[in-house]
Amino acid sequence: MGRGMGGARGMRGVDERALREQNAQAPEVRDLGRRVIALFTPYRGKIAVTAALVIAGAAVAVVPPLMIQRVFDEALFPQSGVVDVPLLAWLVCGMVGLYVLGAGISAVQTWFTSTVGNQVTGDLRVRMFEHLQSMELGFFTRTKTGAIQSRLQNDVGGVSGVLTNTVTSILGNAVTVIASLVAMILIDWRLTLISLVIMPPLVIVQRRVGQMRARIAAETQRSLSELTAITQETLSVSGIMLSKAFNRQRTESERYAGENRNQVRLQVRQAMSGQVFFAVVHVLIASVPAAIYLVAGFLLTADAGSITAGAIVAFTTVQARLLQPLTSLMRVALEIQTSRALFARIFEYLDLQPAIMDAPDAIAATDAAGPLGSVEFREVTFRYPDASPDSRPTLDSASFAVDPGQHVAFVGPSGAGKTTVLYLAPRMYEASSGEVRFAGADVRTLTQESIIDHVGIVSQETYLFHATVAENLRYAKPDATDEELVDACRRANIHHVIASFEKGYDTVVGERGYRLSGGEKQRIAIARVLLKDPPVLLLDEATSALDTVSERIVQEALDHAARGRTTLSVAHRLSTVIDADVIHVVDAGRIAESGTHAELMARGGLYAALAAEQLGR
Repeated sequence: MGRGMGGARGMRGVDERALREQNAQAPEVRDLGRRVIALFTPYRGKIAVTAALVIAGAAVAVVPPLMIQRVFDEALFPQSGVVDVPLLAWLVCGMVGLYVLGAGISAVQTWFTSTVGNQVTGDLRVRMFEHLQSMELGFFTRTKTGAIQSRLQNDVGGVSGVLTNTVTSILGNAVTVIASLVAMILIDWRLTLISLVIMPPLVIVQRRVGQMRARIAAETQRSLSELTAITQETLSVSGIMLSKAFNRQRTESERYAGENRNQVRLQVRQAMSGQVFFAVVHVLIASVPAAIYLVAGFLLTADAGSITAGAIVAFTTVQARLLQPLTSLMRVALEIQTSRALFARIFEYLDLQPAIMDAPDAIAATDAAGPLGSVEFREVTFRYPDASPDSRPTLDSASFAVDPGQHVAFVGPSGAGKTTVLYLAPRMYEASSGEVRFAGADVRTLTQESIIDHVGIVSQETYLFHATVAENLRYAKPDATDEELVDACRRANIHHVIASFEKGYDTVVGERGYRLSGGEKQRIAIARVLLKDPPVLLLDEATSALDTVSERIVQEALDHAARGRTTLSVAHRLSTVIDADVIHVVDAGRIAESGTHAELMARGGLYAALAAEQLGR
């Protein structure tokens, strides 16, 4: 969080315009239009019905203006000079009937449009969520949670209107425009040419306005992403505690307000970027009838019978109906150009390839040749993906083997690579070289789900959902009975604590379990793993953040959970791993020495030095 604030301060010296131009560059995505159209493929049937309704509605809407010509020329002002009341009545009733029919068609069309558009939006949101869940752990360690949330919520939400209304808007307005043009030509082709003179310049200007709006839209979404990130960081329980502990609430408010001002500025720019253009369009198209009257006057002067009053009224009525669909088509074109940046950001995430994927012929861990519970590293080297090739690897040529039921511990200085070992074993990270084996097989030949199904993890930072104790426990086993919950909690030394709560297992633990003490959260996490009942247990400094009393209680629960399971544990406090079958001392990514506690103490090496240092403290 501090790094983000420092970055914000440093950016003030950067040329603002250059920064905006850089931020406005949407990611390059190939075949963007084709991919957006493909989103509608599952709903071809409903789209076909919608298209038929749109065409019918547009056709119905263009008929009344043609009937107006008959009202004037044949009913009100016939050549006989006598008003034809029966014909007038039929024409008026026909026009009213067409208006009613058009309204009914519009209502049904709106239902189909809304259904298809929102289903496509929902499909896109779920597709992105599922794809993000398939990404490797490293993606989330290097990407802000708020930025990910912004892509999922703001970007998908930003294209929702386009997905919902664009197809029907284009089709409906295009049909209306074409039908109107045909009607205008049928009435008088000369007046039609006059009406269309203004169109080419408007199209050229519209494209330029659309490009400008697309740049603003991309910058707006990046600003929204930053706002989401600030909210997620600052208003989480951890963020609030940090800001209150250092009395930085005002600073955080100023940071949020600053970005919010930027967001307001961008929203105003986006709202105003096309207003002048559409004002010009409206004035020009609305002024066409005046030009029509002038031209009609010249035509009547040259030849009194060349055009009738009914033709003039009908033509201007049809031409007036052309204003709304033409304006709508231009707005849709602008929206599509604007949304290209948002679609590009969405597909950029959808195109991300997980660094860790199952091989086409991957098998389940239960089908591997070796026994479940065996873990082996063979000359494993690991560098984080964003690390320099010349940098020291986090893990360097590490080799060891763990037999089923064995407890193997990893100790060493901070940053030595101990935790990396734990996350390489279930293939949450991919080894840069060497071979990680699980159940006797290379993890790259096994399905990821089958490995995780047989692994339980208890980390230093326990994560609990803002839900009840029972719901948090059942995350490991959704169909667990109440008796199974109680049994797991008894074995984790936490049942008596839960039973003392007013609502027992229905007690809501709060965000990240902040209503519980550290030791209580850890024991609930242990109970959750016990419900899963995996053959392999990974313990990542599970007691390092606890006080002495809590550590002893949690350690007892861990010892109980580890019985009969293969256990790999990482610990800073050597007292928690004294009884391990084998202790590997990791230093600078290498296994410096191995043995039991007694053997390592007798050697007087790094382990003995660490033990002496802790004893001295």
